[in-house]
Amino acid sequence: MSTGSTDIADLKRRMQGAIGVLKQELSGLRTGRASASLLEPIQVDAYGSHMPLNQCASVNVPEPRLLSVQVWDRGMVSAVEKAIRDSNLGLNPQTEGQVIRVRIPELTQDRRQELVKVAHKYAEAAKVSVRHVRRDGMDSLKKAEKDGDISADEQTRLSDQVQKATDQSIAEVDQVLATKEKEILAV
Repeated sequence: MSTGSTDIADLKRRMQGAIGVLKQELSGLRTGRASASLLEPIQVDAYGSHMPLNQCASVNVPEPRLLSVQVWDRGMVSAVEKAIRDSNLGLNPQTEGQVIRVRIPELTQDRRQELVKVAHKYAEAAKVSVRHVRRDGMDSLKKAEKDGDISADEQTRLSDQVQKATDQSIAEVDQVLATKEKEILAV
């Protein structure tokens, strides 16, 4: 094991990565107003593989409750429309030539509760990722102590730092979730 501080920094970076993934997933949950990021997680079956929607079309927000998807390749229009329809976002795309219009419907209270449950699922997955990083860090510290690379005191001190980083990351996940929940439930 190299110096403890660089390993702690790496663990923090990995924990932040889990939070970044959570933020990206949550940005795909719609809140009742149009946002180009709403369609970011959508994968399109194109040319024999899955590709992100933003690699075969551009998304614009011409009105507060409307998304406009400009598909670059005419042959891909139906695949993009199908991907949006099957995305489990409750959207009903309308095709006009190479442009797909996606009206953002008003959210019902039931749909809002459903979206909150999905947000909680994403947050729990992020917490599990953070805990995995913590476990990896603790395991490497125990191994370093056993191998004689660090003293028991150093192992305890670094373990405390790992735990602090874990607690901060879990608190940040909770904060991001609370913000998104408030946004979803706002009428």
